[in-house]
Amino acid sequence: MRQVILFILLSIISCSFLLSQDLQTDIFKNDKHELKINFVGHASLFIELDGKITHIDPVFRMGDYSNYPKADLILVTHHHSDHFDLNAIEILKKDETKIVFTQECYEMVENLSNIIIMKNEDVLRINHMTIEAVPAYNIIHRNEHGTPYHPKGQGNGYIIKTDFKTLYIAGDTEKIPEMKTFPKIDIAFLPANLPYTMSLEMVARVARIIRPKIIYPYHYDYTQASTLKELLKNQKNIEVRIKDMK
Repeated sequence: MRQVILFILLSIISCSFLLSQDLQTDIFKNDKHELKINFVGHASLFIELDGKITHIDPVFRMGDYSNYPKADLILVTHHHSDHFDLNAIEILKKDETKIVFTQECYEMVENLSNIIIMKNEDVLRINHMTIEAVPAYNIIHRNEHGTPYHPKGQGNGYIIKTDFKTLYIAGDTEKIPEMKTFPKIDIAFLPANLPYTMSLEMVARVARIIRPKIIYPYHYDYTQASTLKELLKNQKNIEVRIKDMK
């Protein structure tokens, strides 16, 4: 019996150790709310707000999703494989989990329940959050055939409004005109890998437009994300926080 108890305790400690090793977490709180942002890797992250778990672009090769909490809500920005992974979604979903897809994502699945299709400008109210799907697309960067890597209307960014903070999950986008109409943003996740999204110089220009209090560069490969701090050093009201999101 003692051996069984010891085995269970060691298993719990081992799982906790693995989880702590895999995740980078920032915590924001006031006297009413606590927001945890858990950074998995690349474009994959999840937030915990007042006991509700929202996973964004879960992809299994970015982290071991069998170690992470189940989702109350899953948001997928678009159908590219570094953002959209049905295996991770299957692991994370509960019977009541709501899953937000673009139309392209929806057309790639079968036998998955509780799917909500959102297109640009759609609004969803769920779990004490208001989620607005905003455009995410390329203007400058195109493939060898002249087609934007992310055509307008296919992908979503998400603005998540809560009673505590407003977050902007940009998805795969460049600097686009619609950003001038965004509401006040507290925390922004902005992609920084060429040629598919933005250079750090373009990220800095976006920062000066939307003026978030905190920026996390994410979805970067060989980009020296720390350079963004230098580019925005004169923007005293914008804090750049760097996580390992390669």
